[in-house]
Amino acid sequence: MVPPSLLTEMRGAAMSLTAAASGLVVFLLSVSVVQGQRGWGVTCSSSKICAVKGSTVEIRCSFTYPSTWNGGVNTLENTFWFTKKKGGELVDLTTDSEYSGRVEDLCGNNICTLRIRNLRESDSAEYRFWIKTNQATYSGHPVTLSVTDLQVSRSGSSTLLQCLSSCPPGQTSYIWFKNRQQVKEDTSSYADFRYDSADSYSCALKGYEDFPSPSVYAPKLPSVSVSPSAEIEEGSSVTLTCSSDANPAANYTWYKEDQHAHLSSVNEGPRLVFTSILSSDSGQYYCRAENELGSTRSESISIDVKYAPKLPSVSGSPSAEIEEGRSVTLTCSSDANPAANYTWYKKNEDSPKASGQIFNITDFRAEHSGSYSCGAQNKLGRSNSTFHLAVVAGGSWKLLPFVTIPVVLLAVISLSVFLWIRRKRASRDSSEPEERADNREECVPDQPEQQDDLQYASVHFSNNRADPLYSNMRAAEPLRHTEQQEVPEYAAVMFSSAAPRTRGQDSEEDPAALYSTVNKST
Repeated sequence: MVPPSLLTEMRGAAMSLTAAASGLVVFLLSVSVVQGQRGWGVTCSSSKICAVKGSTVEIRCSFTYPSTWNGGVNTLENTFWFTKKKGGELVDLTTDSEYSGRVEDLCGNNICTLRIRNLRESDSAEYRFWIKTNQATYSGHPVTLSVTDLQVSRSGSSTLLQCLSSCPPGQTSYIWFKNRQQVKEDTSSYADFRYDSADSYSCALKGYEDFPSPSVYAPKLPSVSVSPSAEIEEGSSVTLTCSSDANPAANYTWYKEDQHAHLSSVNEGPRLVFTSILSSDSGQYYCRAENELGSTRSESISIDVKYAPKLPSVSGSPSAEIEEGRSVTLTCSSDANPAANYTWYKKNEDSPKASGQIFNITDFRAEHSGSYSCGAQNKLGRSNSTFHLAVVAGGSWKLLPFVTIPVVLLAVISLSVFLWIRRKRASRDSSEPEERADNREECVPDQPEQQDDLQYASVHFSNNRADPLYSNMRAAEPLRHTEQQEVPEYAAVMFSSAAPRTRGQDSEEDPAALYSTVNKST
């Protein structure tokens, strides 16, 4: 219970009231008032303190109390510091778990100093000093502590730097450092520097020069690492990492060098990840680190992706037809990393024909015809390409992927159709078509079985008209009398037939056979 006489004194009244009381708590609004409370008083060195995070702060206060109170001897029993209550009771800071190991209460000769080490921003609060005697308790004026974390920041696009803190304006002065050397002191939190990317800057609160802000600076030369660091194979996962010492933290951009001098950004962020790298991803890469104070690029790093040989391509020289007996040069090439080794094989032959990228045949003959393969191989795999060499009509050869007979058959069919059309034309021009037809039937000689593949064509010579097709041919001597039967002449053309004829077909006319007579008329 608060004694009425003390309440009267606090209000500045002259009257005196007496009452029994077991305790007293007094909250004073100002130091000047404290000193006039009949011997009760607490005087602190400062009512507001701004300190830097991580530093040590000391709050020092002196106190007085009357030697007698309420008609009895007033004896000091205890003093402590508090910021809060718990369960209705004031909590001594030396027993508060949040301050464990960081706080000391040093008292002597009525002077008490609260020391808090390794300040945290959560330590910002109002601190009060509490006195307990055998007659009463008393609390002094609060001391406001602000704990700030200093940070230097660039102000817009200008050269101004600002020391950011939570301290009230005008409460403290700022000390500026360039490359850790003190260069300026100002009550303003701003400083104008024409800074260089190689310089660093920091600030501190006056009185806390040993606890400056973290230095700010442009990114240093970035370092680049590749994971895995071993040989890179196509299809594997590869990560490129860029890091740079910078404050504020740098932003990163990845680039791939272009052979045509056009740089292209391939990724934003400190890591460039290839989940399944391709052979086309090989090349030179670098990263750029940048913050508000500047930027710098790393040295280039080479990414060399290894892969098995691609499908080989084969070329021949000369590329056109060549006469039998001439030399042939075949070249095999395949995209591979590491470079491929080449081996030449011929179908149905176990041993290789040659090794190396070039295969020479100095005297090409019919026996060289056949299917060949070029095998390209490295430690990561193998790939083959097959082709065909063949001798064609006229003793020459061609390099063909696949040689087929239908082209030859087509030429034979075309010739047959041409001769059949000419036979029709000759039949229409004949003055005695039936007689020639009879002669054609009578004059077809019997052919032996082995000549089933013969086809016949007839050529008609006439003195009555000049056909340009036969203008280079001369007719035989005219007969003395017109009634003599014309003597037919035959020309035989050999065609290869895809389907052999049987003996039973000899007596029937072959629809694929063409027959004609040569009539020499005057």
